[in-house]
Amino acid sequence: MIMRRSLLFIPASKPAMLQNAEIFGADSIIFDLEDSVSVDEKDSARILLSQFLISFNLDKVEVCVRVNDLHSPFFVDDLNAMINKKVDTIVLPKANVRDVEFLDKFLLKMELERNILKTINIIPIIETCEAVNQINEIVKINRVNGLLLGGEDLTNDLEVSRTIDGWEIFYPRTKIAYACKARGIDAIDTPYINTLDEEGLILDTKKAKSLGLNAKCAIHPNQVSVINEILSPSIEEIEYASRVMIAVEKSNDKGVFSLDGKMIDKPIINKAKKVLEKAKKFGLKVGAKDEK
Repeated sequence: MIMRRSLLFIPASKPAMLQNAEIFGADSIIFDLEDSVSVDEKDSARILLSQFLISFNLDKVEVCVRVNDLHSPFFVDDLNAMINKKVDTIVLPKANVRDVEFLDKFLLKMELERNILKTINIIPIIETCEAVNQINEIVKINRVNGLLLGGEDLTNDLEVSRTIDGWEIFYPRTKIAYACKARGIDAIDTPYINTLDEEGLILDTKKAKSLGLNAKCAIHPNQVSVINEILSPSIEEIEYASRVMIAVEKSNDKGVFSLDGKMIDKPIINKAKKVLEKAKKFGLKVGAKDEK
């Protein structure tokens, strides 16, 4: 099961960054063939990334590739070069229902032709007003295991300015969060574009978390540790979840029981399980605080 907090964009045209991909601490790396690569570098970036993925084993991170959008002249070449056993996920820009459905079928065809036994996932980027209106349909498509909000392009499509407060993306943030949580997949927040403003990143990530988004993209390695810390379960959450599960084991009542004077029922138990699963996945210490 993939669990994400941070997804770091790395330009496919930067050899030094490719070679250091695993040391930045991100849960997922999105090797980018789209926005960060100029038109005259598309072919060379594609070749460079393909050779890199063949030569290196990236065992500590999820390997994602953001291809160019389906209607660009680069889309088919991107997929032909990138679909292999090393790639876990395709990140699709300018996504809509039709394009994600097409990509789903395209990937199945290529997996069969290339004897790829695993299922390659899809993260559609929600960056148009059309896509926002189709969120509930997009999350139901095969292979989709997360939605990524593209705040900059979306506000351009909406013809409004991006602000520090982010009220202009409140609706798509919450819609993505609800749709993804209902399907049990990742709700991934838009990057914070000012890479020198750590305080702003902290506030923006906390806001995203408060709205139900569980992961966030980074556009610079210095953003990863902040995102990971905020989107990881806190020490208090882990300790409480551990105490809940200990109480479940000790309880003779399989239904509702009490802990610290509060009712513990199935939703709280399920939440505790999720907290502990995340803690273990992210290498955080799991256990209840000693009672005195």
